[in-house]
Amino acid sequence: MRLDKFLAQSSGFSRKDVRKMMRAGEITLNGEEARDPSIHISDDDIICLDGMPLQAPGERYLMVFKPEGCVCSNDDSTHPTVLSLLDEPRADEMIICGRLDVDTTGLVLVTTDGQWAHRITSPKHKTGKVYLVETADPIPQDAVEKFETGLMLHNEPFRTKPATLEILSDYEARVVLTEGRYHQVKRMFAAIGNKVESLHREQIGEILLDDFLELGEYRDLTEEEVNSVYG
Repeated sequence: MRLDKFLAQSSGFSRKDVRKMMRAGEITLNGEEARDPSIHISDDDIICLDGMPLQAPGERYLMVFKPEGCVCSNDDSTHPTVLSLLDEPRADEMIICGRLDVDTTGLVLVTTDGQWAHRITSPKHKTGKVYLVETADPIPQDAVEKFETGLMLHNEPFRTKPATLEILSDYEARVVLTEGRYHQVKRMFAAIGNKVESLHREQIGEILLDDFLELGEYRDLTEEEVNSVYG
């Protein structure tokens, strides 16, 4: 890894700031002033900022309680983004594991670990996503079988993969998907002649949205939660 990249990731400063520190003699590499930002370092090197050793940056894994009106993208000109909720170094470079619509609330996972993110989002791993749905019209009992069989969505050539529909009340249901087509839950209900009024994601794989989080809040995942993705 380049020295300036290591310094930026481990300290939270921008690479521009890191280069200023190097020019000012504030960075040392194995006891010597380091002024070349492009030099490549190894795990055995000791890098210090103002005499304080810096630790190699570890991967981060966060759960976020996404509020309505917030988008799952790295940048947006009209809406706040999920990453803007994070008070973390270089938050704008983190990876959002999947998407929720702007009007959908609930669990979003964010990480620096690309392989872990891919494990969640890749359809071949069949990671279940659990949604709570409120509809405009009563949900008929035969919808359970239709979701399990798969539905033809508008302008789609193939049926959806089997999904689990649990009817909680006339207007409420829990849906489990293992794929993530565009607006999929809304379009599945549209395919049976109903309309989704509100949508909330409560679980991804074995990871449940923390009941203690308020809208817009986040926390680090536990080691058990992180490892569950590979389970």
